[in-house]
Amino acid sequence: MAHIKLLLSFFLLLCGTVALAQTDSVIRLREVIISDTQLRDYSGTQQVQQLNDSVIRRSAASLTSLLSYNTVIYFKENGLGMVSSPSFRGTTAQQTAIIWNGLTINSQLNGQADFNILNAQNFSSVSVRPGGGSVIYGSSAIGGSIHLDNELLFSAEPHIQNILNTSYGSFNTASVNYNLQTAGKNFSTNLSITHNSSDNDYEYPGWDMKNENGQYYNTGINAAFAYKLNNSNMLRLYSYIYDGERHFSGTLAAPSKSKYKDRNTRNLLEWESVFGRFTSKLKAAYIEEEYKYYEDKTQDNFTFGNVKTYIARYDLSYNLTDNAKLNTIIDYTNNRGTGSDILNKKRNIGSASLLFKHYATQKFYYEAGIRNELTDVYQSPLLFSAGAKYRFTDFYTLKFNISRNFRIPTYNDLYWQGSGNPDLKPETSYQAEIGNNFTFRGLHLSVTGYYIKLSDMLRWVPSGSIWMPENVGKVNTYGAEAVLNWEKAIGNNHFKLSGTYAYTVSQEAGKSEQLLYVPLYKATVSAAYSHKKITAYYRHLFNGKVFTTSDNLTDLDPYNVSSVGAEYQFNLLQGLSLGFQVLNVWDEEYQNVAVRPMPGRNYNMYLNFKF
Repeated sequence: MAHIKLLLSFFLLLCGTVALAQTDSVIRLREVIISDTQLRDYSGTQQVQQLNDSVIRRSAASLTSLLSYNTVIYFKENGLGMVSSPSFRGTTAQQTAIIWNGLTINSQLNGQADFNILNAQNFSSVSVRPGGGSVIYGSSAIGGSIHLDNELLFSAEPHIQNILNTSYGSFNTASVNYNLQTAGKNFSTNLSITHNSSDNDYEYPGWDMKNENGQYYNTGINAAFAYKLNNSNMLRLYSYIYDGERHFSGTLAAPSKSKYKDRNTRNLLEWESVFGRFTSKLKAAYIEEEYKYYEDKTQDNFTFGNVKTYIARYDLSYNLTDNAKLNTIIDYTNNRGTGSDILNKKRNIGSASLLFKHYATQKFYYEAGIRNELTDVYQSPLLFSAGAKYRFTDFYTLKFNISRNFRIPTYNDLYWQGSGNPDLKPETSYQAEIGNNFTFRGLHLSVTGYYIKLSDMLRWVPSGSIWMPENVGKVNTYGAEAVLNWEKAIGNNHFKLSGTYAYTVSQEAGKSEQLLYVPLYKATVSAAYSHKKITAYYRHLFNGKVFTTSDNLTDLDPYNVSSVGAEYQFNLLQGLSLGFQVLNVWDEEYQNVAVRPMPGRNYNMYLNFKF
């Protein structure tokens, strides 16, 4: 309870200091600043899906729920609230890059991120970029990248806004998020504090069992600050702290007594200067991840791991003309890892990237980039990307992109005591995609076909009595994706419809079996209707059959999961909304990881307001 009292005290202190400063007038915010400008400037030939505030607000706390119901990404989840990993275009979780304000934050230990400890409400913007992105973001951006950004706003007049989101639901699941935004002519602040907790003791549908030892809690603080020194220079600071504890629940076959504590910190300092056609950005970052794993929560014995990462980056862009831009990025990264199961090691990585884009005409646009890394740990390939876009009419635009991407070996791969392999190569891939964008009035539809050829895939394979990582795999993946959005207003009636569809074939070279936990089909549909102050919405997720053995003889059944909700807006303060949701409304019995059932029908209510 100590951490809850501390969080509550901090929240009340903030409310007391900022509430009196709120103005009633409507302030026009003139400028929005983001750190990840490469996402905005060099994604013109690939599809980027940005999720808006209302979608984020009505989703569960974790990124897993938000992205499962609204994107083409498939998630493998070890039960509600447990470890959750994404699969982008048939690739692995390690081949999906997580970008926080322009920095890749995948774990240096296992190469992935757990989406059940990332809270969507901590970020101003959540964007999904399918396809290769290693030229810009480095390792892991093979299947795609997910971008978590904090926008900083500037205003001609002082502006303060407080937002409080609260929710409570089945299994004693509670979430509180407080967000403070301030803006002035020369300063800006974006501060978010979140606490989540749950007993997570749901009954297994169809089984006379409960999810035991699944309780969790976590607290996250995400802050961004900016200050304009003058018209040409600006300082920005981004900081994030996460602290959490989860008890890993058992399976249908075996109970569990384990628990897992992890703490992550991220800090990024930027100095931006604009002089003439040049924009210079000097960045310094410190990232630390650490965990403790207790096989038996009643005992004091644990294993642990810790990696400290230091990053220095210089980003210089030059506007050759009003329609052409050149961008160079020089990056240095130092990792220092320790742990009970890994060797104490340091590694240094240097990289250089060159990016170019050009609007040749009002209808034709193209972009290109190259990147190379230098390190004594592995031999890095030369990476490249190139793409073009042509707008034939206002209705139809064609996009094309090719790239070479990679993923470096992790600390576990290289330095696991007794098993690590220091001679591993990076995974590399060649890929191509063709995108078709259709726009008609309020309808937007994108259809993309792609092909990925992956070499030197890293796998842990048996070697005598132990398992060791080796570059043993070659994988061919191809498929198609579609994303639909439609809006229509008729008087006081507002209709919204969105949907996604993914068809994915992912196979080892020379084989016909689908890779493990890669559904051939995945689809989502969301519909919302608003009339004045009332909104009702429905969300549906279909996930196709997945195989759980490499010979494809064992599988998990496909499933359909739906949720419904309603919301009412009150004219209080600057806005107050009360909502109620029924999750898994049809009480579907399903698993997306073998012998780990997900919950049946459950409920959630939320109260969100601005002041």
